[in-house]
Amino acid sequence: MHLRIFILLITALPFIGCKEEKSRTVIVEKTEPATDKVATSTYEDLEGNPIELTDYKGKRVLVNYWATWCRPCIEEMPDMEKAQTLLLNDNYVFLFASDQSVEKINKFKESRGFNLNFIKFNGVYAEENISALPATVIYNKMGEQVLRFDGGLKWDSPEMIEKLRAVQ
Repeated sequence: MHLRIFILLITALPFIGCKEEKSRTVIVEKTEPATDKVATSTYEDLEGNPIELTDYKGKRVLVNYWATWCRPCIEEMPDMEKAQTLLLNDNYVFLFASDQSVEKINKFKESRGFNLNFIKFNGVYAEENISALPATVIYNKMGEQVLRFDGGLKWDSPEMIEKLRAVQ
């Protein structure tokens, strides 16, 4: 007898536990303030002004894709800062693009004290063929991509400075 009641309860349980809900109210809390701003450019400075790489036509451009959580990215920044100084008179623009929030980038910049041109990347890494950070892309004066480096490097080495100076 007990077995029959047990089987009946087990069979009826799915029907008792599943009932159709006629209406549901969902409350969503916003954790960030809403903004009407929609990114229209691939890059923006930390004040929210749009930047495009074509803005630098006639200059050689180094774009380093990085993140605040990326240890190799942070480790190569002092060398990149030195390389930027060494190439100051060589018509180079160094840009450090992160897809993180402007607030996070500013906080990182303030806490680390690097003298680098940090910008916000509004694109998708995959569309830039970036699957790991850091990734650095070099553009010539015509705006054509001519070099790409994946991973952290010794940017202020004589060999690297020579390679960067050779870009026309």
